Order: sequence, then structure tokens, then C-alpha cells
Amino acid sequence: MSGALRVLFEQTGRRVSIASTVADAISVASADRPDLMLIDLTLPDGNGLAILEELQRINRAPRVAVALTGHDEPALAARCAALGCADVLLKPVPTRELLRRAEGWLA
Repeated sequence: MSGALRVLFEQTGRRVSIASTVADAISVASADRPDLMLIDLTLPDGNGLAILEELQRINRAPRVAVALTGHDEPALAARCAALGCADVLLKPVPTRELLRRAEGWLA
């Protein structure tokens, strides 16, 4: 998540944590279970879906998970849905659209 996106989410009253790897995301979410987790599926140390798999295994899955990807593939969308993602968004996602959707996911 870019710094600008972080600021925008914080301006809506959200507390934001950022992790840039699968390992960091699992560590952060394990310590403080998120309401909404935006998961980039392409991370330096692996596929972002590994985050959801591990968090589900340890019963720390976020209330809402949303996958962000650059690939419009039905099989990928199906795998995301099977892991409980509320949505799969194609990057780049317009910032205001993401904020609008986040309000709906968290309602």
C-alpha cells in the first residue's frame, strides 16, 4: 500500500498497518487481527494468498480480505473466493473507488 493510500485510509479514521512480504503480513495480522486486509498477490517472498492460508490455519483470518492483482484470470479469482476473499480487484485500483468499496465491505 502506498504512503498516500495509507494517509487516505487513516483520514477516514482507520488504523493502518503495512507489510511488504508474506512473512511480515502473517506476523502483523497474527499480533493484531485486521478488520480489512488488502492483499497484493505478488509479493517478494511468495503469493499473497499464502497469507490467508496461514491466517486461516491459526484462526487469525481478517474479517474481510480483498485480493489485488494484475492478472484477470478466472481460475485465480476462483481460488481467491475459495479462500474467503470478498473481492478481487485488478491493479491499479483507483484510490477513491477503493475507499468507497472499503466502506461497503466493513459495513
